[in-house]
Amino acid sequence: MNDPTTIRRLYGRRSGHKLRIGQAGLVEDLLPQVSVPEDGPLSAAQLFGDTMPADCPLHFEIGFGAGEHLAAQAAAHPGTGFIGCEPFLNGVVGALGHIRDGALGNVRLHMGDALTVLERLPDASLERVYLLHPDPWRKARHAKRRMINNGPLDLIHAKLRPGGEFRLGTDDPTYCRWSMMIMNARTDFAWQASSAADFLIRPDDWPETRYERKARRQGREVWYFTYRR
Repeated sequence: MNDPTTIRRLYGRRSGHKLRIGQAGLVEDLLPQVSVPEDGPLSAAQLFGDTMPADCPLHFEIGFGAGEHLAAQAAAHPGTGFIGCEPFLNGVVGALGHIRDGALGNVRLHMGDALTVLERLPDASLERVYLLHPDPWRKARHAKRRMINNGPLDLIHAKLRPGGEFRLGTDDPTYCRWSMMIMNARTDFAWQASSAADFLIRPDDWPETRYERKARRQGREVWYFTYRR
């Protein structure tokens, strides 16, 4: 029987409200230009061609929502290549709008399972991996569906360079406790918090999203975790 912490499968919705004409145009015209290639091994050179140095740092965001954080990080680090993966079509459209409006040439998107893209990257190739507000799958029987499980974490660890960062954000108490339990049981990630304030206060280089602001307005705490490989 498979260990439930290593089961890998993509759960979640693929689409939501109907796209407006302008949004559909982004999917038709811009998405093909910034999409991660469907097959084969990946590298900065294959993803960005001559527009970025072949040895540029790479950051990877798992489930980028509407793309606010991804776009803000890409704008703040123009010399870094960003790969964002999101299965939800309307989220991808949001990211495409940010890419267009910010003229962000250092972002590539994949609409689908992030782990299938991670697998295609060289080991020790990523400077930073982001997992912000993942689906908490609150029911105990759905715990195996959470991204914070040893199978996905093994892959993230393999793809991070030594000293690379894994950033996790959540506003869900169940997911917070689960993540601390899973991460604290591992010896290959070093939690960077030295006090409770370190994961209760958003770091300056961690752009705030509308989702986080909404969570706080509704009285929910947000927790920020930074780990190093």
